[in-house]
Amino acid sequence: MSTRKAALIDMGTNTFHLLLVEVNGIGFKTIYKEKIPVKLGQGGISQNQLAPEAQKRAFHTLKHFKNLIDGEHIDQVFAFATSAVRNAENGPEFVKQVWEDLGIHINVISGEEEAQLIYEGINLSGSLNGHTNLMMDIGGGSVEFIIGTSQEVFWKRSFEIGGQRLLDAFHYHDPILPDEVEKLEAYCLEKLKPLIEAIGKFKPTGLVGASGTFDTLTDIYFESMLQCKLTGQHVFELPKAEFERIFELLKTKNREERMKIPGMIAMRVDMIVVASCLIEFILRYVPVEAIVCSHYSLKEGAVSRLISGKVTV
Repeated sequence: MSTRKAALIDMGTNTFHLLLVEVNGIGFKTIYKEKIPVKLGQGGISQNQLAPEAQKRAFHTLKHFKNLIDGEHIDQVFAFATSAVRNAENGPEFVKQVWEDLGIHINVISGEEEAQLIYEGINLSGSLNGHTNLMMDIGGGSVEFIIGTSQEVFWKRSFEIGGQRLLDAFHYHDPILPDEVEKLEAYCLEKLKPLIEAIGKFKPTGLVGASGTFDTLTDIYFESMLQCKLTGQHVFELPKAEFERIFELLKTKNREERMKIPGMIAMRVDMIVVASCLIEFILRYVPVEAIVCSHYSLKEGAVSRLISGKVTV
């Protein structure tokens, strides 16, 4: 069976991911992967701008990624930009500059396309079953929600209420104040009305979280149980009671104290509080005993398309 190499770059609002893979018609093998906390949305996302310092970090990271891609002699490169770039007034100028300087074509995807790719990534991980699930991916700029099964999507939508936006709007004190949590919840209640209606209509019985914050929450849980995640495992369970326990920890600690929690990583330590507030809010509407956490997300959704022969990802 013929194999080919491809590179996937997911340019998130908080984190840039590089995934180098070898693909055939039935699956893929990871050659290399790396994630870097570029924080593209920092200092500008609330003004719909990409700040100069954030752009510098992005160029530096993309140049590093390009060197790795060239080192593997890969010419199929698929780069995706999401919330920070699609909403920035200077986004098109940034995309043009990357193409001129580095030869990387950036596909700025819509929120709906982002949600679809996330669904395909979650599905590839084996997280879904015959039941109806609510899936969520908390990015720095946007949050995607999908309701569906392993066979089909019933409803999907992207909301511009990602971690960096919530951080800028609500997390002024550290530890976060109860009043700030209340304001964040009231904001979610207002912004997520279409989601709450869709949950009422389709009645999902499971909650699946994709990558990012959910990876870190499960890392913290596994560390507390003195267990290691198995290499090659892509689906993890986080009992609701354990999430609640971790959430209480996160709410009552400042940044320095949060960094000392076993399993915490620096690239998540700032946004994990507001992201966990959002998860707590969602759990009111989807009564589950455990959250299923998929290690796969958008970039694996793109890989899924490559496996199935849809080269135009």
